Parts: sequence; structure tokens; C-alpha cells
Amino acid sequence: MVTSIARQSVIIKCSMQASVLIGNYEYYYAAGLAAKLAGLSLEEEIQPKELASFVAENFTDAKNEDARARYLFTILKDYSPTEEYDGQMRELLSMGLYEERVWEMQAAG
Repeated sequence: MVTSIARQSVIIKCSMQASVLIGNYEYYYAAGLAAKLAGLSLEEEIQPKELASFVAENFTDAKNEDARARYLFTILKDYSPTEEYDGQMRELLSMGLYEERVWEMQAAG
């Protein structure tokens, strides 16, 4: 898995306000980015089941002025993660939490 592809996929979906999350990799990046946008902290080693609980508790009524952020919250809530977890998911969550170029297709690097 190339983490930049999962990142770009989430950004494209939110920018176009189309499609849904299709796997845990996208889910983890989306969750990190949503937490950043909402000003929330999140344990970076969080497992899928606990992350789903965090999402349900924090993004049910989440509001944001940016339509892309609102769409991000929506697709995040609509996804049910599998139990699959690996280091790249942790990396993607961290990428979202510390994103400096929100909504830009090319990440710094």
C-alpha cells in the first residue's frame, strides 16, 4: 500500500463530494484528518473497533463551515472498519492528524 494514494483518494472524494471510503487505509487517514479539523486529539495506536467508537462519539453531529470537511465527517461515519490493522494505518492516521496542507493533492515531501 502506498500511503499517499489513500491520502489523495480521501482528498479527491471530499473535494468532489462523491464516493465513499473503501477500506481501512482511507478510513485511518480520514479519521486523523477529521480529528485535526475538529481540534480533537486521538491515540495514534488506536485499533479499528476503538476508532469506530471515537468516530461515532465525536462526529455524529460534527459541523464545519467547509463543505469538504462536512463530507469527510459524513463518509467517515458511514464506514464500518474491519478488524484489520497494520503499521501503515497508524502512519495514515498520523498523516491526517498532522496534515499541514489540508485539501492539497500533493503532500509536502
